Formats: sequence, C-alpha cells, structure tokens
Amino acid sequence: MNNSLTLDKFVKSIHERTFKMDKEQLPKLSNYRWVILAIAALMDVISNYVQFQISALATQIMPALHITPPQFSSLLMAPMLIAVFLSIPAGSLADKFGAKRVVSIGCIISVIGAFGRLFAKDFWSMMIMLLMFGVYMSLLNANTIKIFGIWFKQDTNMAMGVFFASAGVGAALSQITGSFFPSVNAAYIFSSIVLLILAICWIVFVKDAPKGESIQKKQTVDSESTIKYFEVAAKSKKTWLIAICGGLGSAASTAFSGILPQAFAARGMSDSTAGIIASVASFGSLFGALMGPAIIAKLKKAKGFMISVTLVSAILMAITWFVPAGLPLVISLVAGGLFGSMTGPIMQAMPIQFPEIGPKYAGSAGGLIGTVTLLLAYVVPILISLIAGRSYIFTFFIQGIVIALTAIFIAILPDANNVNKRR
Repeated sequence: MNNSLTLDKFVKSIHERTFKMDKEQLPKLSNYRWVILAIAALMDVISNYVQFQISALATQIMPALHITPPQFSSLLMAPMLIAVFLSIPAGSLADKFGAKRVVSIGCIISVIGAFGRLFAKDFWSMMIMLLMFGVYMSLLNANTIKIFGIWFKQDTNMAMGVFFASAGVGAALSQITGSFFPSVNAAYIFSSIVLLILAICWIVFVKDAPKGESIQKKQTVDSESTIKYFEVAAKSKKTWLIAICGGLGSAASTAFSGILPQAFAARGMSDSTAGIIASVASFGSLFGALMGPAIIAKLKKAKGFMISVTLVSAILMAITWFVPAGLPLVISLVAGGLFGSMTGPIMQAMPIQFPEIGPKYAGSAGGLIGTVTLLLAYVVPILISLIAGRSYIFTFFIQGIVIALTAIFIAILPDANNVNKRR
C-alpha cells in the first residue's frame, strides 16, 4: 500500500514538473502586442470598408462612371491587383529593414489614393486611385505572418484569426452604412479621414519587435540579398500550395460579397435592405475567423474538419440564389460565412511554422503568398463575371465550385495541428 502511494506521488510529481517545464519553455509575450494587433486589425477594417464601398454604392457609381459589370469587378478588386506587384518586394524588404518602415511608406501613398477618389470621373481615373489606395494593405498583408509571428509567437493563430475577422467587419460595415451618406463623395471623405487617422497611428505607435528582441539588428547585418530571401521562400512547395489555396478562396469570397447587394436588388429588395442582408455573410465570417482557430486547436487532427467546413461553405454559396428571402436567407449567409472563414487564419499562419521558412523568411513567404493569392483574387472574379455574365444563378454556382477546389489543397498540405506540434 505504501509502495503504491509512493509511486502515485512520484508520477504526480513528474506530471507537475513536466507541466511546469512546458509553461517555462513558452516565451513570455509583451503586453504591447495588443496595441500592434489593434492597429493592424483596424487598418484591415478600413481597407475592406473602402474596397467594398464600390459594391455598396454600385447603383450610383456604375452610372456615374459609365462602367460595365466586368469593369465593376475590376474596380472592386483593384486594391488587390496592386498587391500582385508589391507583395514579394514588400515581404523581402521587411525581412531586411522591418515591416513598420515598409508599411509606413505605403500608408502615405494610400491616403493620397483614398482622397483622390473624390476627383475620379471615369473608369481609368478611379482605377488609378484604387490602385494607390491598395498599396498600404498590400504591404501589410504581405507581412502579417512576420508581424504576428514576432509579437504573438505561440499565439500567432489567434492573432491571425482576429485579423481575418476584421476584414469581415469592414466589408459588413461598408454594406450597412452605404445608404446612410447623402452622397458618394461624403462616403469617400468619411472613409479617407478614418484611414488618415489610422495611418498616423501606425507610424507613431507600431514597433517592429518587442523590447529586448533585436530582430532589426539581425536583419541589418545579414549579408543575404533581398532576392536570396525570396529564393528561399520560393523553394517551399507547401508555401506555394497555401498561396494558390488562399487565392482561390479569396477570389470566390470577395467576388461573392461584392455581388450580393446587386443580386438582392435584382430580387426586388431596396438598396438599403440589400446592403444590410448582404452584410450578414460578413458577420458570419467574423465569428468564423475568431472561432475557427480555437476549435481546430482542440482537435487531434485538423484536416478532416477543415475540409468538411470548406465543402459546406461551398454548397451554401452555390445555392444562394435559390434560398428564400427572409430568415432562411439570413441563416444560409451566416452559416456560409461562418464555415468559410474558419480555415483561413490557420492556413495563413502555417508558413512561419515550416522548418524551411521560420521567422527569418516569413516576410518573403508572406510576399509570395500575397502575390499569388491576390493575382488569383483579381483575375478569377473577372473570369467568373465574363463567363456568367449577368446570370446570378450561374455566378453563385461557379463561386461555390471555386471554394470547393480549396479543399483539395487542404487535403494535400500537412495537417495544421501536426505542424503546430512540430513547432
């Protein structure tokens, strides 16, 4: 009996020591990380708010600019198009000089572009202004893996979840408030001023790394060239798979959100009602992005769950036109947004956990992912618009197929939970 008690005490002491060691091995996180996350998330909110103003105000903007549906899709995706050219250099430059400096330059250009919309009178002038506006978010998106990896370390997935959710908030608020402004210019002025304030906050308050971590010094003395950084990231096949997967998912979801107000108006809803109903999907995405990482972290294997929710989201997207208006439509949109956004934060956070990438090449990996993702996010919606024309039934069906294709990449990639454990 005494031997049994002694053995129990011994086993218990081993468990306690192991638990204590595990806690001690986790790096201590700076409280200032919440400031970094708050500013980054708010900048993502206003980015999507401005982008989806094109959608929310489509019934006024399209006649004023004399644009066709494919041109409308081009303007909606314009802030993403610029990222195709900026993401790779943005990530590599941030690896050498720090993300704050790189994104700060982008903020200045984007503020000019945002206010410049007031003077755009045709398709091409608006395209130029929206391309300029997209600069800061292109630079920030390319470096979120690096920024959150440095500040949040073991909690990177959580930070990515909040960042992803903020995009849904911006899109939803844009759809809801579009009809509140007395004119299109008033809407532009409001969003431009908010962007200006947040740009100042980024320049003044954001830091590249917590106090005591000499990330910047290591980068400065590193003899590797910017091209070398990118070459290392480009050799990672898993990073390419994540980039393509993210591009298809972003293309379908952004095009879906952008066309909803017009589709609902075609079903007989007023502009204000159509905007409010369309925003429901974005709120679903908000909760999905927040809940997804927490739920997946508790699973032994993540892959089966991630594939399942992706396919459910694809089906709900494809049948949108046939769902009866009212409560059934609201439930369908919320569920589609909820399931569709659960996997995004996990996928985007994975590269920094790959042995060949790590924190050192995370910026370059993010740049590669950003380039491929946003190239697809720009091209695919335009192709869908050209193929489907003005048929909303066909448009939603194709968008659902594109979402379903991302499940293939999730199946090919390593299980997200296994990657986390290896880290």
